[in-house]
Amino acid sequence: MSVEVNLPVRPQRESTGRFLKNHMRDYGMLLSLIAIVLFFQYMTDGTLLQPLNLTNLVLQNSYIVIMALGMLLVIVAGHIDLSVGSIVAFVGALAAILMVRFHVDFVSTTILCLLAGGAIGAVQGFWVAYLRIPSFIVTLAGMLVFRGLCLILLAGQSVGPFPVEFQRLSSGFIPDVFGPGKFHLTSLLLCGLVAFGLVAMNLATRMRRQRFNIEQEPLPLFIVKNLGLAAVLVYVGQLMASYKGLPNVLIIMSLLIALYGFVTRNTVVGRRIYALGGNEKAAKLSGIDTRRLSFYTFVNMGVLAALAGLIFAARLNTATPKAGVSFELDVIAACFIGGASATGGVGRVTGAVIGAFIMGVMNNGMSILGIGIDWQQVIKGMVLLAAVTIDVYNKNKA
Repeated sequence: MSVEVNLPVRPQRESTGRFLKNHMRDYGMLLSLIAIVLFFQYMTDGTLLQPLNLTNLVLQNSYIVIMALGMLLVIVAGHIDLSVGSIVAFVGALAAILMVRFHVDFVSTTILCLLAGGAIGAVQGFWVAYLRIPSFIVTLAGMLVFRGLCLILLAGQSVGPFPVEFQRLSSGFIPDVFGPGKFHLTSLLLCGLVAFGLVAMNLATRMRRQRFNIEQEPLPLFIVKNLGLAAVLVYVGQLMASYKGLPNVLIIMSLLIALYGFVTRNTVVGRRIYALGGNEKAAKLSGIDTRRLSFYTFVNMGVLAALAGLIFAARLNTATPKAGVSFELDVIAACFIGGASATGGVGRVTGAVIGAFIMGVMNNGMSILGIGIDWQQVIKGMVLLAAVTIDVYNKNKA
């Protein structure tokens, strides 16, 4: 009598080329960002990656990246938020009224403004999640309402300047614990430690996936990707260390990216948001409170839009009625360019961040080249349409 033993079958190894072809959604935008950076670096005769311009690039796009993190969750859940630009303007106006006219300290003002952003998100989320009004309509109304409230608060005029402590939120840099010198050694060391930590974390994840026979990228691609990641981080750190070091807002942005990356990949809430966007009825039947989950995504979006409003106001050093105009378009475009699906259920934090920087590098590079704002809008629209078209093509092909 023979006994048949079924041994676990290890997944067949894929070639690097085939793996890249099958995972083009994950790698396509990263390769596009690299190509765009190299193109503008060449066309601007090296101006794009000059330390001063690189710092300005981070400062100019920090609030877009921060809002893209919240917008990603909203889009993954199957909704949209058109009001974020108006919330940025309204929160900036509220901060100006509190600090400039009523002389409230910047810590209390920051807390009150974040609470106001959460309350705005809660109101809009209630209409969407519990009253079942389409998010497009609710947030379109919010865009008009909060733009109008911003005009009322400011009486149609700019209000400023802000206290120096508040300005450091956007224009400040981390201190150098090693003292003044040619290089900002603290920033350089911090970038090196982050690079080492990310490579170590990726290696641990690979070994864990290997232990459970889960499909993963070929070893040559893994090595090249991680060495490239470490090299880019150290190079960026070296460039910024040769100027003033790492901006405060970059630290805030990096911590938020790490937090939301962890939440979307490793928590029950993150998985439930993807389940909600993928199939709301199935998610509801599996026991997920879909209404409450949708509600929380809008609350989260409101808080992040408020934070972006504070950062933007601190950068301008004034609150203006024109603040945040078309920000919602840049934020939504960043998510879609980064691979988020318009139908929900698909999208990654890293993709949204890459999409935001694609938009930022294009804006910065075209401005350096002297391309007018009219043609910038045309080019950005074509890039957005091309990105969504490629995404739909890959989805239908799969």
